[in-house]
Amino acid sequence: MKDVKNVFRNLEKLLRNANWFDAGWEIYNRGPYLQLYKSSWHNHNQGGVHFETFIEAPQIKQKTFPICMHAEEDCPSQQEFIEKFLDKESSRIKSWKGYQTIGKGYHICQRTLPLNFKNLEQRIFEELNRLRQLEESVEDTLNNL
Repeated sequence: MKDVKNVFRNLEKLLRNANWFDAGWEIYNRGPYLQLYKSSWHNHNQGGVHFETFIEAPQIKQKTFPICMHAEEDCPSQQEFIEKFLDKESSRIKSWKGYQTIGKGYHICQRTLPLNFKNLEQRIFEELNRLRQLEESVEDTLNNL
């Protein structure tokens, strides 16, 4: 079994070295759990808007793990944000292979990937890079609440 914490350390390096990363992006990495977000997304305590993935014991047992977008309790006007954001972006998100929009609680969207350690850091990086395309709509929605 590959060391999941090492996978997430390598993923963090990939993200930090990406040519887009310096434009206000931040990472919260807690070993087998990572969030990617912009500093303006009210996520200073990991409870705002963020992209998230994790590979903990239940995911290892199920051999699958999620890549998701959340707007948690620190997001201003949380439910209004989620509704307005999904009005703008649900068709794009649904067009991406394997993604589903949720819109309940704090869940905005999610894709579940098979847990195969071959090229795992690169596969997660590609998914976070895809979600990063939503940056402008997140910013616009937050600014117009």
